Amino acid sequence: MKNGLAVSVLDLVGLRTGETAGNAIARSVDLARSVEQFGYRRYWLAEHHSIAGLACSATPVLIGHIAGATRTIRVGSGGVMLPNHAPLVVAEEFGTLEALYPGRIDLGLGRAPGGDIQTMHALRRDLQQNGEDFPALLQELQAYLGPERSGQMVKAIPGQGSHVPITLLGSSLYSAQLAAELGLPYAFAAHFAPQYLYAAAELYHTHFQPSEALRNPYLMVAVPVIAAEADAIAQRLFTTALSSPHPRPACRTVAAGGFHANALAQRGTRSRAK
Repeated sequence: MKNGLAVSVLDLVGLRTGETAGNAIARSVDLARSVEQFGYRRYWLAEHHSIAGLACSATPVLIGHIAGATRTIRVGSGGVMLPNHAPLVVAEEFGTLEALYPGRIDLGLGRAPGGDIQTMHALRRDLQQNGEDFPALLQELQAYLGPERSGQMVKAIPGQGSHVPITLLGSSLYSAQLAAELGLPYAFAAHFAPQYLYAAAELYHTHFQPSEALRNPYLMVAVPVIAAEADAIAQRLFTTALSSPHPRPACRTVAAGGFHANALAQRGTRSRAK
């Protein structure tokens, strides 16, 4: 963007009433192609499970589909909920994506379940998990994406040595502190925790430690955006969302003539994967 503030899209692949998942995904492809032409930096897809109205449970599959339908925009996860998955599998999936679309894949990571307690159980998550093992899972994943180590018995193939860029996601101070300590980019979910945005941003910038992956802090902020051809249409979309008895997360296209999306605004300097 001309003002130096990169803008991207976070897509939850929302379903309209009576719509098939295939049609919703096709609309995501159309949106990704459009924002690529507009000069957007990234197109990220979320991970949610067993939530009616959202078709973003198989995040790596969607990333591959969107990347294959576009040419230059970076495509990634916003994010993969790491405690739901074995780090080796995540490394293999994103290593494969990087092999298919070199230099265009991002790996955003979160520590929430992406669903309710019953869904956690179905995902084989330990119901006593509270996120405290997230740093260890992250370290294991980084080892699979980094250079092969002497004596390493288990390798991610593909994935080992791919250095797929990792961004930590969060809506509290925990991930901000961890991203700062590890010298990683940080994406804050201001679309549902705006009250913590400034504290998290200040903590991240104040405590940031340069790393091999990143020399300077790099912050992304997810905010809800309603875009339409006219103010009246945008206002109608906004009031419709407010009056709904079952409001859904902002998840891009919800009505003809406009879309309700989560925008990722980014500012900073990355040493890798611009």
